[in-house]
Amino acid sequence: MPSVTDDEERDVSVPATVRRVVSIVPSLTEAVAASAPGLLVGATDWCTHPSDLGVTRVRGTKNPDVPRIVGLAPDLVLANQEENRRPDLDELRAAGIPVYVTDIRTLDGAFDSLTRMLAACGIDRPGWLDEAQRRWAALPATGPRRRAVIPIWRRPWMAVGRDTFTGALLERLGVHNVLADSPERYPRIDPATLPPHDLAVLPDEPYQFTADDGPEAFPDVPSALVSGRLLTWYGPSLVDAAAELPPLLAGAGCRGRSTGSRRHVRDHR
Repeated sequence: MPSVTDDEERDVSVPATVRRVVSIVPSLTEAVAASAPGLLVGATDWCTHPSDLGVTRVRGTKNPDVPRIVGLAPDLVLANQEENRRPDLDELRAAGIPVYVTDIRTLDGAFDSLTRMLAACGIDRPGWLDEAQRRWAALPATGPRRRAVIPIWRRPWMAVGRDTFTGALLERLGVHNVLADSPERYPRIDPATLPPHDLAVLPDEPYQFTADDGPEAFPDVPSALVSGRLLTWYGPSLVDAAAELPPLLAGAGCRGRSTGSRRHVRDHR
C-alpha cells in the first residue's frame, strides 16, 4: 500500500484509490466536499458546510465517536493537530484506520497543506483553491496597521494568542494581534488589563458574539463582528474571506461602534 506524509511528518498508508473519507474537522470537510462530492462518508456534527452534506455524523472534533468511524471503514480519516485530540487519533490508528493530520498556522501554509491533504485523497488541486490563493495575493498593501484583541470565548474570557491561523490571516489584512507574543495559543484574558489596542475583532464562533454580547466589554475601541467561518476556517471559505473581511475590518473605525456580520451561525473549524 502506498504512503503519503502528513503535516506532522508521519507516513500514512493509503490505498491507491481512496474511495471513503471521514473528516473530523469542519474546514477539511468543506474542502473535500467542494472538491470531490461523494467521497465523504462521515463528518462531525459541527460540519455545517456544505449545508446539504448527507453523511454519517460522528459527534464532535474533541469527542469523535471512534467506534462509529471504524464501522464506516474509511480509507482515510482527516484530522488537525489543533482541533483533534491525540488519544482519539491514536485509537483510530490502533484500529487500523489511516489518519492524516494537518497543521495549519499561516495563510501560505493553508494553501500548501490543503493541496497536500487533497492529493492524499486522490484529488487534484481544485479551482476554488487556486481562486482563493489568487484573491489573497491580489489584496493591496494595507494602510496604517490596527492593533486588535480577538476574543473567542467569555466566562471565562479567552482570546487568540500566539502562532495561530487566525492571527496570521489578520496580520495579512493589516491587523496585528496584541496577544501574538503570549506563551499560549488561546490564553485567558481580562478585558480591563489588555495591552494597548484600537480594535476588538469578535467572531460568531466558537463563542457567539453579537452586537449585544461582546462589544460592551471593550467600550473604548470599535468592535468588528465577523463570521467565525471566514476568520478561522481554512477551506473554500478563504475565497469569500478575501472579499468580505477587509471592508468589515475597515468599517470598524468609529470609537465605541460595532460593525460587521449579522450571521450568527455557531460553527467550528
